Amino acid sequence: MRGVVFDGKEVRVVADLEVRDPGPGEVLVGIRAAGLCHSDLSVVDGTIPFPAPVVLGHEGAGVVEAVGPGVTHVGPGDHVALSTLANCGACADCDRGRPTMCRKAIGRPGRPFSRAGEPLFQFASNSSFAERTVVKAVQAVRIPADIPLTSAALMGCGVLTGVGAVLNRARVDLGETVVVIGTGGIGLNVIQGARIAGAGTIVAVDTNPAKEETARRFGATHFLGSADAVREVLPTGADHVFECVGHTGLVRTAIDLLDRHGQAVLLGMTAPTAEASFPPAAMFLDKAILGCRYGSSRPQRDIARYAELYRAGRLLLDELVTATYPVEEFARAVADAEQGKVARGVLTF
Repeated sequence: MRGVVFDGKEVRVVADLEVRDPGPGEVLVGIRAAGLCHSDLSVVDGTIPFPAPVVLGHEGAGVVEAVGPGVTHVGPGDHVALSTLANCGACADCDRGRPTMCRKAIGRPGRPFSRAGEPLFQFASNSSFAERTVVKAVQAVRIPADIPLTSAALMGCGVLTGVGAVLNRARVDLGETVVVIGTGGIGLNVIQGARIAGAGTIVAVDTNPAKEETARRFGATHFLGSADAVREVLPTGADHVFECVGHTGLVRTAIDLLDRHGQAVLLGMTAPTAEASFPPAAMFLDKAILGCRYGSSRPQRDIARYAELYRAGRLLLDELVTATYPVEEFARAVADAEQGKVARGVLTF
């Protein structure tokens, strides 16, 4: 089968991948669509350390082909969106409804794939850049069959992370003010999450003026080419600032833009050793800096919720998909993403 493999030096689209059958508590999914997320590229450039060789991809949707013993919530033929959380379901964090904190869901890559007899790692317990993948049952979330799979794929990462950061982590309230730094795939979902939450003012900040129309479509009330102008819109600062780029200088900017009792939410992925600085004295005005993993999501609950918001016309998914690419055109999809031509490019199988 076809898939996108990173061998530690280069990325190639191969046609001789194999994946094992699902075991107990596992699901075999035929992938139909997978979003190209910055995190996949971060594996390639080393920002996210990950063992190689590895099958990339972590934002996918498809159709269940087979289930292992003990799996009852999905069956062959069901449409599913895949999460990256292979959480155990039994630890203290899972029991408290915090699967993103499950230690068995962080940094434990399996190797269900092989190529010419050599085992390959699975990225983010998912590897959706393959025609088929095996995931834990908890990762497969059944979705209505009338949602296009090219759109549904994005619920597995970009939507969970962006919308979830607003609703689950920051808990943006009606009428509050929000600044979003960076309007890529994650930033756009933060914007629409703020709109869904009922934020009063939503300021999008991006250096690319071509992104204004899309940002406003998703819910931005203002669009600025620089964070320097935010105080002209919000003189006392914002209740919530989301940093969606992963730049240490912008972390400081996010903190500087906070009003009293404001909170900065860090979503952009920086290098593991990168450091940011800020004046601690500013924090005594009840300000907060929040980390956020995967939108503090509970995927089985949240993906189902987002699917219904989409069907009600409140959550935009189709509009996120700027372009689709056959998996063989992976290099073109990467080039378009790096040049800022797409909100989200989606690979298809």
